[in-house]
Amino acid sequence: MPTVLVPLAQGCEEIEAITVIDILRRAGITVVSAGLDAQPVRASRGTVLIPDTTLATALEQPYDMVVLPGGQPGSNNLIADARILTLLGDMARQGKYIAAICAAPSVLATAGLLDGKHAASFPGTLDAFPKVLQEAEAVVEDDKIITSRGPGTAMDFALILVERLAGTVKRQEVEAGLVR
Repeated sequence: MPTVLVPLAQGCEEIEAITVIDILRRAGITVVSAGLDAQPVRASRGTVLIPDTTLATALEQPYDMVVLPGGQPGSNNLIADARILTLLGDMARQGKYIAAICAAPSVLATAGLLDGKHAASFPGTLDAFPKVLQEAEAVVEDDKIITSRGPGTAMDFALILVERLAGTVKRQEVEAGLVR
């Protein structure tokens, strides 16, 4: 079964983090949530999240996909962590999936991974990155990079991640169980 890393930074958007983790786990995908340090994560709306492990420990194993929840200051905290930027570059070089939602596509853009690529993000987030081809769709895929707009698109985003990692049938099973 595929493995996915979801780094959780202080100030991340809780709807995006929890929706992605929950939907992927419903599909039987192994998800590791990792805090940038050993502290509980206070999300952007004050919800306290307890990561499975620290990023330092999580980086000891390989992943099929990394998913970055957005929110602020969460996305800025991801940008400020050199380990995240190194991880993204490594994942891209290995041809693995990279996904980001809301403000987190700015992390991908900072890492140079969105130059000449189509991407979605929270409105205005990617304006400082003129090489990014901004799209208004809920979820945008460009090769192995998957981006999405924000909290309201988190479920669609997560279901596409399931489909890419576990197939259409698994996505349909999970979606049916959600009674959408």
